[in-house]
Formats: sequence, C-alpha cells, structure tokens
Amino acid sequence: MNSITAEELANRLKEGERTQVIDVRDPSEFAAGHIPGAVNIPLGEVESRLEDMTDVDEIVLVCQTGTRAGMACERIEDRKKRLLVLEDGTSSWISGDRSIVASTQSRWSLDRQVRLGAGMMVLAGTLLSLFAVPGWIYLAVFVGAGLTFAGATDICMMGTLLSKAPWNKPVKHSECLGNEAQKA
Repeated sequence: MNSITAEELANRLKEGERTQVIDVRDPSEFAAGHIPGAVNIPLGEVESRLEDMTDVDEIVLVCQTGTRAGMACERIEDRKKRLLVLEDGTSSWISGDRSIVASTQSRWSLDRQVRLGAGMMVLAGTLLSLFAVPGWIYLAVFVGAGLTFAGATDICMMGTLLSKAPWNKPVKHSECLGNEAQKA
C-alpha cells in the first residue's frame, strides 16, 4: 500500500494535478471537517461505489488517522490502480494548519457522540444500581438493548436524537470556525 504525506498532497492539489481525494469516514465525520474538494464515500460503500471514483492520475484515500483509508485501499486495490493513503489522515492535514471545509459546528462525529452518551448511561445505571437503588440496572439494560437493536437494524434512535442537537446543525455560510473554516 502506497502512502502520501499531507504536505505532498497539498502541493499536488495546489499544482492542479489530477488527484481525487476520497474521504472514507462516515457522513457526520466528513461534515465536521474534510479536505477541500474531497468526495465522501464511507468505508462500507467503497466497493459498491467504484464508479464514483473518477479516472484521474491518483486517488488518495483519507480518514481521520489513516486506518480506515488503509482498509479501503486493501478492499479495492485489485480494481482501482494508483491508490494512495494519506498518512495520519485528516489529523495530519489539520496539524499542518491547512484549511478544511466544515458544515457542522460539532467536531465530534455522530457515532462518537452516541458511544459517549451510551457509555455514560451504562456507567451511571450500573453505579447507581450498586450504590443507590438496584432498579437503576434497567437503565444499563435499556441502553444495551438499544445498541443491540441499532447494530441489527442500522437504526439508531440516540443518533437520530443527537443529530437534532444544536451543535450538529449545519453551519451557516457566514459563520467561521477558526482554522477549520473554508479558506479556499
């Protein structure tokens, strides 16, 4: 698997080389901040969306740290040539103080917000059942059942509720998010 540094990618994009950037993160992560011009094709859809990958000189696969991009590369390397993986993902892009495009106010993906919320509820229910009222264990059972349902059906009620939270609303075009604002 071949890789490319954030600096090399920035130079190639600046020079106008025919490079397509494919971000394999989930849509909520992509919306929280991505490389300008990147196309969002989540990891689970990469194999079925090969036609969305244009015939360019190179395709650069990107995720937050490079792990999922590497997995995507392994899945499609026999069907797409000239694949590169961005070393250390968008984290390295941002650490180089390069511009990103953000369309939500949250820097946390919806999946991460769900994991934090579910984990806090399970922990609270378990601790309250141990040290206060034993009936609190049903909170942990309820969350466990919800996570099982979400995994089996791909319908996450907590994710749906969190998506309506103010920090997950789209950013107005005139708002600026510091170095994460669209500079280009």
